[in-house]
Amino acid sequence: MKAVIVDDERLARKELRKLLEEFPEIEIIGECSNGMEAITLINDQKPDLVFMDIEMPELNGFQVIEKIDKTPAIVFVTAYNDYALKAFEVNALDYIVKPVDPARLKETIAKLHEENEEVNVDGFERGILKQGDKVFIKDGEKCWFINIEDVNLFESEGNYVRIYFNKFKPLVLKSLNSLENKLDAKLFFRANRKYIINLNHITHIENWFNGGLQVTLKDEKKIEISRRQAVKFKAMLGL
Repeated sequence: MKAVIVDDERLARKELRKLLEEFPEIEIIGECSNGMEAITLINDQKPDLVFMDIEMPELNGFQVIEKIDKTPAIVFVTAYNDYALKAFEVNALDYIVKPVDPARLKETIAKLHEENEEVNVDGFERGILKQGDKVFIKDGEKCWFINIEDVNLFESEGNYVRIYFNKFKPLVLKSLNSLENKLDAKLFFRANRKYIINLNHITHIENWFNGGLQVTLKDEKKIEISRRQAVKFKAMLGL
């Protein structure tokens, strides 16, 4: 698993790299000392995992997430407790407070493995899911076996994703980021941090605030496409 370390303190990067030597499955492919460097490296190298400080020169960790093309698993490593709630809101894999405790880091890596294994539990395990593929979904005692194209929306709820199809909306233990990697980009589109929408279920598109868009789905749910994602959306559809 390829990883990047982003921290403006050289000693902090060195210490974390040393701790990560205990996990041979993690390959450090680069380091950055500020947010602008991080955006370039992440967009170019497309790592699976990023260990990132929050308070840095030029751009903070949250601003980096807003500007990268595709969000990998994010572990915030910071000296402050103040940002834990916001980290949860942007679907970070974990939040570690400095100085990094080796046992705490081990828990994070275990969580990373668990998230990857979750893909094998709820039916999203067989490569990229394309139109015509079926998927098994289990929420508590209820189970469904559906065509992936019947899903009109995926909604992030912390460490869970709510799946909307027909009149059902089960909840599965999975991050929206890991799910995005399993979906056909020709069928599903990441509208913003919270939603992935089915392109075939869009009935109406209108301009929205700050250069964004708002789409209406077949079930009449309205979803905002962020300004950054709207650029990709328009280019993809030739708008």
